Amino acid sequence: MDTKEHILSSAQRLVQQRGFNGFSYADVANEVGIRKASLHHHFASKVDLGVALVDAYAAQFDQALADIDKIGASALIRLKAYAQIYRAALDSDRICMCGMLATEVLTLDASMLPNLKRFFTRNTEWLTELLAAGRSQGVFAFDGAAADHARLALSMLQGASLVCRSSGDMEAFDRTTALLVKSFLRTG
Repeated sequence: MDTKEHILSSAQRLVQQRGFNGFSYADVANEVGIRKASLHHHFASKVDLGVALVDAYAAQFDQALADIDKIGASALIRLKAYAQIYRAALDSDRICMCGMLATEVLTLDASMLPNLKRFFTRNTEWLTELLAAGRSQGVFAFDGAAADHARLALSMLQGASLVCRSSGDMEAFDRTTALLVKSFLRTG
């Protein structure tokens, strides 16, 4: 891992654990083992680092979605795999980085917001396609537009992550995601 990747990795973990406003360049420099001046060489400002973080995290998440799509499983299995992304973050004492940034949106620099919005749009679009495919396959049954249910699912997973992180109740997250999945299943 080169220095720039190490910086991004360290900063991503810090954001996922503390939030963007909860870490400093000194925190990252100490973790990476470089001076703050070296950090500024790679990212002139914390905002520049923030923009790069959202881009890198979105690319990681897109890869996770592509990996889920590659398994070629049913919509049900793919929905469970999507929920598992959030559970895995919690297991690592983290939450979705963009979810954490969304809690700080009023204090973030405006240059970070378009990429943050794209992250949520991309996830909503992916979930919309998944839910529509599941309904077409007869696996899922729900009234209304798939996009509305996709926003509900994304909001539920983001919210459950925040609540479970603050309470430490991982079983509550599992019960919430089980209810989410069950709410889409065709009964009878």
